[in-house]
Amino acid sequence: MPLEWITCQDAVRLYHLDQVAYTCGRGLYRLRGGINARTGRRSVVEVNSIIATAGAMQASLKGNPDYVPPLNNATLFRRDDHLCLYCGEQRRSKDLSRDHVKPISRGGADVWTNVVTACKRCNNQKGNRTPEQAGLQLLAVPFAPTHAEYVYLQGRRILADQMDFLRAHFPRRSPLRQRLERLAAEAETAA
Repeated sequence: MPLEWITCQDAVRLYHLDQVAYTCGRGLYRLRGGINARTGRRSVVEVNSIIATAGAMQASLKGNPDYVPPLNNATLFRRDDHLCLYCGEQRRSKDLSRDHVKPISRGGADVWTNVVTACKRCNNQKGNRTPEQAGLQLLAVPFAPTHAEYVYLQGRRILADQMDFLRAHFPRRSPLRQRLERLAAEAETAA
């Protein structure tokens, strides 16, 4: 299962420590080391776009259905596609805020299933009320992403083979899976 993004240096370290169980995807880098004084051979490490390690405790924790990824604004805004879930306008991150559907002052929690992306105007209009009390309607139901979805939401540039690998780990009814499939269909139609 996808765990996290790592640097090229961390990947080389895993290869060197013989902790890579298998690789997927295409080769990204070919790194050459120094020349061995005894053998005259030069070390070469091929780094693939996806590497799997064996026996990581992290994998069993993050693969647990009860695992909830940490909540932060950057991933929340990406989960909601930078849309205000009240007025539907797409905005830049600096013009967005985290809104608690059920306000914390009224017993709401700061968790994925109680927060949505809101533009500052709508968040101020809603204030310390529920959407119904403020005369607003949610455009989508907030959800907690799985770990694979969270890895996607972290905002890295994702290669096609990495995206295929991540998407294979999204739940079938995932709003993110549906959004990505819709975008792929639109791109195919435009081409």
